[in-house]
Amino acid sequence: MSYIQSIYHIVFRTYRSERTIDAKHERELYAIIMKQTENLKAKLIRIGGMPDHIHLLVSLPSDLSPAKYVQAIKTFTSKWLRECPVFPNWNGWGREYAAISYNGRDKEMIVNYIRNQKEHHKIVGFEEEYRAFLIENGIAIKEEFFLKD
Repeated sequence: MSYIQSIYHIVFRTYRSERTIDAKHERELYAIIMKQTENLKAKLIRIGGMPDHIHLLVSLPSDLSPAKYVQAIKTFTSKWLRECPVFPNWNGWGREYAAISYNGRDKEMIVNYIRNQKEHHKIVGFEEEYRAFLIENGIAIKEEFFLKD
């Protein structure tokens, strides 16, 4: 028996950072993401976001890469959002995403960060947050691709 825990903080945004996730209906989207995560045999620990982006803290099984997980979530939710009348301005997800692995001991810190997104973004915009998130985690930003759709 192998024992594996892979926890990722994943961030992705809407196409061109358009504010197309209506706060009044975001919980419906979050429920769809949770259900799809369960279908992928993964565990959604926390979800939150803003009208232009989403943060996920997930535990992925050993046979599911972050890339495959994000692709599956984006594909499934984009189709659902296009068909859902409460998201009339939906144009899709942006191409890029970030997935940072964390130790289980960091879980509560990330949960609280995601929980406080609404307050956090009263002070900091998404581009500034995302840039800092990548830099703090040692990821080099290629400006020619950064937040370009």
